[in-house]
Amino acid sequence: MSTLEQLEPLIAPASISWWPPAPGWWLLAVLVPLLIWLGVRLLRRLPAKKASSTPSPELEPLRQAALYELERLTKPYDGSDAGPWLQQLNGILKRLCRERYPQSQSHTLSSRAWLAFLDSRCPAAGLTRWMILVEGTYRPRCTLDDQAIDGLQQAVSTWIRKHV
Repeated sequence: MSTLEQLEPLIAPASISWWPPAPGWWLLAVLVPLLIWLGVRLLRRLPAKKASSTPSPELEPLRQAALYELERLTKPYDGSDAGPWLQQLNGILKRLCRERYPQSQSHTLSSRAWLAFLDSRCPAAGLTRWMILVEGTYRPRCTLDDQAIDGLQQAVSTWIRKHV
């Protein structure tokens, strides 16, 4: 008799029962519902995120007030005189600078020096290319096209949001 004949036959996989599960499975059956329950409790404790129209983080009250005032301004569309609007934009920026940077005396600057100061605090706004912001109030009949009005409004809004 050879050694192969002395071996016992293999157990067929169908004869292995699926019940009762191994001890590790019992432990897993207890831990999974417990972990799910703990996860739900932790999620409920987290603060709910507010649905907002702007994805930016919450702004400080001074910036919020400036943005609110900027949005309330009547824009000079349809060829109306832009001088008063430009003057109001400058007023918002000067008041904000007077509050934020009192030691720099920036609110006393004018012309290119004023725009350079604004750009030094927020280059992303690119206000130095808007020379009309400081010159427009001195022109007798200053008009802007709709694209320029929207661009300047956006640049001032960006400066208010992102200046340092």
